[in-house]
Amino acid sequence: MELLQLYYFLAVARSEHVTEAARSLHVTQSSLSKTIQRLEEDLGVSLFDRKGRKLQLNAFGRSFLRRTERALFELEQGKLELNDLLNPDHGTLELGVTSASVLPGILREFRKKRPNIQFHVQMLTTQEMVMLLERGEVDYCLSSPPIERDDIECQIVYIDPILVAVPKGHWLADRSSVSLTELRDEWFVGVKVGFGTRDLMDAVCRSVGFAPHYVYEGDEPARLVNLVEAEIGIAFIPSTARNERAQIHYLQVETHEVVREIALLWHKSRYLSPAALEFREIVVAFFETISKQTN
Repeated sequence: MELLQLYYFLAVARSEHVTEAARSLHVTQSSLSKTIQRLEEDLGVSLFDRKGRKLQLNAFGRSFLRRTERALFELEQGKLELNDLLNPDHGTLELGVTSASVLPGILREFRKKRPNIQFHVQMLTTQEMVMLLERGEVDYCLSSPPIERDDIECQIVYIDPILVAVPKGHWLADRSSVSLTELRDEWFVGVKVGFGTRDLMDAVCRSVGFAPHYVYEGDEPARLVNLVEAEIGIAFIPSTARNERAQIHYLQVETHEVVREIALLWHKSRYLSPAALEFREIVVAFFETISKQTN
């Protein structure tokens, strides 16, 4: 069994399509097919059920995939650790977030202490976050809601109240709070299903007897402020994402303590460099400062 066979198997197993896997690996389809065939011959079992160029993992394939992912994960962690030993003051921090509202402050503090460390940030749904964490493709995720998995560490760093954002001319703009039932006939702008705040508030609204009517659903939470300001609709916005410069009024929710938990997540087995460990300290200190300012 060769290492190349395992990488090829992983690509095919994740896409379940020869053409797509070959394209991602930059190899010919015939070369890929022959490599998978040799792997199956070495193992003595078929790993896929074949339907033309479409492949579907069978029971043998699903079992072998779990072992393959674990083995390649450990090899990748070894490469990261060696690279860190060779270049301790350089590298890239891989981050995933469900909302980027607090990132500028965190990254500003991190860059002050580690100016030579780069960072790469991806906006992710909760499902995408779980996938990248389990594959070991990100160092940390800032997630709301928290994610509970056996192989994922989850540290709650902040309890963030959810506010109702309305434009300055709205009939609620002179109020400091509002009950959810008063919002049943409003038009809403929000992120798509799968983002933590959206899923949370949809569930809370259903519990009081209505489903919010969305006239806009996107994947950029920061854009909601502009849409509210333009009077397209109102929005549920976490307190950490409020924009005091915009022509928007924020109201607290009456009778329901509507909050989101922000968690810092990392894979228990992923190698974390000294810079990554320092990033975690910066995140915790950042939210501790916010808590003191709001209390």
